[in-house]
Order: sequence, then C-alpha cells, then structure tokens
Amino acid sequence: MAQLDPSQKLKKSLRLFDVYAIATGAMFSAEFFMLPGIALSYTGPSVVLAYLISGILVLPAMFSQAELSTAMPKAGGTYYFIDRSLGPMAGTVGGIGTWLSLIFKSAFALIGIGAYLVLFVDLPIKPVAIALTVAFTLLNIVGAKETGGLQRFLVTMLIGILTLFILQGLIELLPAEEGAEMEGRLRPFLPFGIEGLLSAIGLVFAAYTGLTKVASVAEEVENPDRNIPLAMILSLGTAIFVYVVGVFLLVVYLDPVALQNDYTPFATVADKLMGWIPTPDALPHSTGVLLIVIAALAAFASTGNAGILSASRYPLAMARDRLITRHFDKVSRFNTPTRSILVTGCAMIVFILTLDVEGVAKLASAFNLLVFGLINLAVIVMRESHIPSYAPGFRSPLYPWMQIVGILTSVVLIIEIGTLSIVFTLGIVAASIGWYFYYARNNADVEREGAIYHLFERLGRHRYEGLETELHSILEEKGITDTSDFEKLIARASVIHLDESAPYEEVVREAARILARRTSVPEDKIVREFLGGSQFSGTAVTHGTALPYYLVSGLEEEEMVIVHCLSGICIEFEEGLEREQTEPVYALFFLLSPRENQS
Repeated sequence: MAQLDPSQKLKKSLRLFDVYAIATGAMFSAEFFMLPGIALSYTGPSVVLAYLISGILVLPAMFSQAELSTAMPKAGGTYYFIDRSLGPMAGTVGGIGTWLSLIFKSAFALIGIGAYLVLFVDLPIKPVAIALTVAFTLLNIVGAKETGGLQRFLVTMLIGILTLFILQGLIELLPAEEGAEMEGRLRPFLPFGIEGLLSAIGLVFAAYTGLTKVASVAEEVENPDRNIPLAMILSLGTAIFVYVVGVFLLVVYLDPVALQNDYTPFATVADKLMGWIPTPDALPHSTGVLLIVIAALAAFASTGNAGILSASRYPLAMARDRLITRHFDKVSRFNTPTRSILVTGCAMIVFILTLDVEGVAKLASAFNLLVFGLINLAVIVMRESHIPSYAPGFRSPLYPWMQIVGILTSVVLIIEIGTLSIVFTLGIVAASIGWYFYYARNNADVEREGAIYHLFERLGRHRYEGLETELHSILEEKGITDTSDFEKLIARASVIHLDESAPYEEVVREAARILARRTSVPEDKIVREFLGGSQFSGTAVTHGTALPYYLVSGLEEEEMVIVHCLSGICIEFEEGLEREQTEPVYALFFLLSPRENQS
C-alpha cells in the first residue's frame, strides 16, 4: 500500500481516558440493562457466573487486539489486522462483516433507549433513535476529539450512577436477616446444568464485544503502545465488576419470574433501594428510577456514539486498500473521514426504519465471535511469520496458548448460539467473498498478500515482500525510525567499526556507554532496555541491519550510535518459549528517541 499523504492521515487526539471511555461505553448497552432476565431463563441464578465467565473468555481477544493495535495502529482495526495477516479476501470478510455488526449493535442500542425513556416521557421510539443517529453523525464529522469529549461525559455519568446503585445494594444486604432471605433466591444455583450455563454464556458474551472497538480508532490514539492495552484492561475490569455485582443484585432483590419478564430490571430494583432519595411530586417514578434511566440513556447513547466512531473507520481503511471505492478514503478539513461517517449514519437510519434490529443484533454477535477467532489466529500468523518489522509495543501473555483458547472459545460459543446465527454468519461471509471477487480481485491496486505467505515461506512457499515495507513505515509513524532532521541525526551519530564479530551484549554495552554520556539516561537502564526490552523498546531487523530502539520520557532529541561489523553479529531473541537467533546483521543503529514526540 502506498504511503498516505499527510493531509489524509487522521489526527492523534485520543488520550487514555478517551480510549477507556470508548471501550467502556461500547460495552454497557442492552446486554446489561435489558438482557439479564432473558439470560436468567437459560441458567437460573448462575446467570451471575455466566457474566463472569464471559468476561474471562474475552481475555484472549482483548490481548490479541492490544498486541495487533500496538504493532499496526491503523484505522479499521480488526479489518486491517485480518487483511495484513490472512490476506485481502479474509480482510474483506472481516471489514464488511464487522462494519455491519457494529451498525446493528449501535442501532439496537439507540432503539433500546425507548424501553427506559418511556418510564418518564412517552415519545415515539424510532424517530428518537433517528434523531440521535443524525446528531452523533454530525458530532463525529466535527472531530474525534469532540466525540471523545461526549463519550467521557456519558461514561463518567454512567459509571458514577451504577457505582451508587451497587454500593446501596450491597449495604442493604448487610443485615443478617436480609441476607438470609435473599440467599434463598440463589438456590438452586445451576438448575439447568452445564448446558444451560453454556447457552447463557453464549447469549451474554455479546456484552463484552464492544471492548475491542478501540482497535478501529488506533490511528487516532496518542501513544498507542501504552494507552490502548492499558485502557482495554481498565475497561474490562470495570465492566466485569459492574456486570457481575449488578446482575447479582438483580437476582437477589427480584423474584425470578418477575425478573424474566422485566425489560427494565435495574429501574425496578432502584425503586426499592433508593427510596431514601427525595422525589419531587411531578415525577411519575422515584428519583432512584430517574437516576437509573439517566444511566441507561447514557449507556445506550455512548454505545451509539462509539459505534458510529468505530464503524466509520472500516470503509475508510478498506477504501485506502482499494477493496471498495476510493471515494471513502478522503479526510475532511476536520481530520475526519466525513464520507465514511455519513454512509455509516445513513445505514444505521435504514436499519432502524426497516429491520427488526434486536433480532439482527443478536445474530450479529455470532459474527463477532468469528472475528474474535480470526484475530487470535492473526496474532499466531504474525508471530510465526517472523517479519522483522512486526514490533508490537505490547505482547500478549501466554502465547500461543492464549490464542488457541480464544479460537476454541469462539467455535464453541457460535455453536451454542444456534443454527440461525451460523447461517447468518455464513451469509455475511459468502456475500463478502462475492464482493471481493467481483470488485477487488481484478483491481490492479490490490497487489498485497497477508503475512500468512511469510509463514508459508517457512514451509517452502512464496511471500509478499511489500508487507515488510508497510510495517516498517508504521514504525516510522510511531516515531521509531523517522525524524524531521534525519540527516543531522546521522551526521552527529557516533560510529563504531568492528573488524571481527563480537557478542551482541558487548556491543550493546559499548553503545549504551556512549549514549549515556550524551544524555541523562543511566547506562545500565539503556543496556537493560536494549537487551530485555519493554513496551517502549524493541529491535527491528531486516536485510542485514538492526534497529534497537528505546523511547525515553523527557529526552530532548534523538541520539544514535551506529555499529558496523564486517563479520556480522547475530542477535538472540525470545519467540514463544524458545530462544532463536537472527541471521547475521552488519549494521546496527542504536536509537534513543523521545517518547512524547511520537506522531
């Protein structure tokens, strides 16, 4: 893929809390405020366990998304990762399918506003959903920073009210007589056995799928190596706690039959728990109910807003790669993909008007599971392809077992969701492949192949050389290999000539000694980062050269030491549970770069 013109790049304006707000807001929707009663009918009181297990099962996809996002922080997230690892045909499937499923989920969230809003105001549901879609579309056009500001406000309000609800609910359980009475509602805990529990897990798993939406806006995140994985971890921790404790309170405070038939269960419980808050006579329900309605509206609105923000980056990324028309790769004067945002907003309005969005949204969760499986597979392909420029700032723990568990989990849960969901998923796959062969297959601009061919090369097949160049350009965008004054950096760099090979550790120590003398960074810390590495350091190796880099906070300007060895130096690195060695490298560029100046 050709380098993007600077005017067509998206502005990096999203910080840690923005990323946290996008991920958290995308998770709290109908699956939390409306679904617990339906899930209870599958597995009884163990619905609490279903929410907990679902949160744990999303860990492989979260870690894989975090690794890929820090290695390739590009718009389109899931599409981009699948395309670059498995090839453009798989990328077309992931891009179109994920775009549709995000639209379905977002449209469902905006329609879901009606279930809680009707408690206080009798308004037509679909016109309200359309009006909100238009408002969020316009806000997204203005800029990701402004969109992130609204998201921060909505999520802060949501978490604040839910925290008050949970604390009040737990305090009410403290008296022994109250706790004993409510404990009876947890028995029998697993009335329908393991099969019922698995069905409930498959149903509520969709509650956590919004977590990985942040991958689609990775290109707009400041310091993605830190902010993306940290925000994901914090967001998932928040969601698991609120989901599990919140649903537990519903189970112990509501009669099981009443809960199964209640589409606003949190409002019902809040009416019991928050009676101590004064209620104006003009309100048809208590102030406690009003607070929960506000939280629900904030949750549904944040899901719809984050959905447009995330989904609109898929047409942008696919247009950049010429898998769809180039009209969608334009960035407006607001540094946003206006045409992609508009087509996403219009598609949401069409679905709100014409489809049973709730039914389609549940079907779309099966496709999300398929994508999660492909994302876990993508990490395995990228790691095993041994592409030198694949240098993620965050690496998934427990590789490859984490990814294998994630793939198997996706398969099992898709089966548990049901035949209709499988048929729907296969339909999206077939339609996407059809589009690929109709439009993109014969497109002269689509010449790339995925990293899977690098893996095939290890088995004696060909590979796509352009991918290494593209990944190397991503390193440049992250501030690792490019400066505005590159010639001056080289001119002032110290140069070490070696006639004979030397151990890599000795070379590192000599380079660190020089760099420490020219900066305020301690020599032993530089050695440690170059040899061991962290999320802010690493080594890119390609074509007989190596670039050990270390991003340093507070460093005023970049410093470099160049080592030239006629005999070549081999660098050891960890791959999975084993240590492997690179081919000999003849030039090493030891680089210290300011962490704050990543662009």
